[in-house]
Amino acid sequence: MAFPRSEQVYRITGAPTALSDDMRGRQRRYLLSMGVRTLCFIGATIVSGPLRWVLIVGAVLLPYLAVVFANAGRAAMPSQPPTTVYQASRPALGGSPDVPPQ
Repeated sequence: MAFPRSEQVYRITGAPTALSDDMRGRQRRYLLSMGVRTLCFIGATIVSGPLRWVLIVGAVLLPYLAVVFANAGRAAMPSQPPTTVYQASRPALGGSPDVPPQ
């Protein structure tokens, strides 16, 4: 059983997301767009007036937009991952009293 994390999780690598995750996201966007296009076609057969023409234009333009957005490529990663600074809640331990500081 997984518990939700309350603290913020930091990315410690500059590696991009997995290709399979990227492809899954593109497929979802494309399928959502095609679903909206299907609804535009169905709506255009049901309604009349200016709304019909708006739906027809949407049904014609959505395939182009869906392909452009699906093929937009992977998101660019920043050159350096964000860094965090750890601040100790206790003072650091000193050296041995037998060894003089250098």
